[in-house]
Amino acid sequence: CEKAFTEAEDALLYRHFRPKCLWKLMKWLHVGKEKKLEESQKIVDQMLYTEIRSKCKVQGESNNSSTPVDESQFSLLNVLINEVGKGKADDNFLRDTAINLLAAGRDTISSGLSWFFWLVATHPSVESKILEEIRKNLPAREGNWKNLGVESISRLTYLHAAISEALRLYPPIPIEHKCALKSDMLPSGHWINSNTMILYSLYTMGRAEEIWGEDCLKFIPERWISKQGGIIHIPSYKFIAFNAGPRSCLGKDISYTEMKMVAVSILSNYHVHLVEGQIISPRVSIVLHMKHGLKVRVTKRSFCDLGI
Repeated sequence: CEKAFTEAEDALLYRHFRPKCLWKLMKWLHVGKEKKLEESQKIVDQMLYTEIRSKCKVQGESNNSSTPVDESQFSLLNVLINEVGKGKADDNFLRDTAINLLAAGRDTISSGLSWFFWLVATHPSVESKILEEIRKNLPAREGNWKNLGVESISRLTYLHAAISEALRLYPPIPIEHKCALKSDMLPSGHWINSNTMILYSLYTMGRAEEIWGEDCLKFIPERWISKQGGIIHIPSYKFIAFNAGPRSCLGKDISYTEMKMVAVSILSNYHVHLVEGQIISPRVSIVLHMKHGLKVRVTKRSFCDLGI
């Protein structure tokens, strides 16, 4: 299922570039990427329908029982079934929503964190500032672990800036497209007809000198921090990693929180050393993965490293 989900994403990428009539013909003939997409979708559907039936069965049994619900069985799918109500939504609706949850959280977070850890590992001064901020703002818990409550995490301004800078340079979703419902004039003066698809590159926009300045290719978290020490508000149409306007990602805040928690947990406990000689480059896909992955050596960080 993991492999099928990745192959489906790769196939969907080509729909952005091929004429609609061509990929629809390939789908009808069951050839090429469209054949692979159909096969992958069947594998993912089989897994999801099995999970949905299983969750609905357990949910029905728990509704007829006075036994308290086991919290270890918690899942987003359970929440969805509870909120919608079995019988009010068919399995197809639950499957479609489950695919959205998978697509939103499965690859984008891991992609963003991979590029973040690579950038931090290649910028020791940034790592030092993050560790200093963690030491000052997060109280220690048992061992070398930190309190990762949402309120505590929100005080990590420099870490927030570093993650934002990583997302600017390496947005997990590197391309997007919009389609015009009717003819319109863009602010740039370009006229577009109805049903025109506009493809734009988030990756390129994050590196455009006219948008971000002469140092646009450099990893500088400080560009996100004001003189007062707070995060500078960047309009969504400029920092477009989470889309913009009414199409802005609903999971933006929880994505930042999740990435901060993972970053703090790893950086405060381990040194992440890059394996020498590896080639770091983006993979051509609908999600901006590293082509060859990120090879590292991890060593336990001592208490002295955090000033404890």
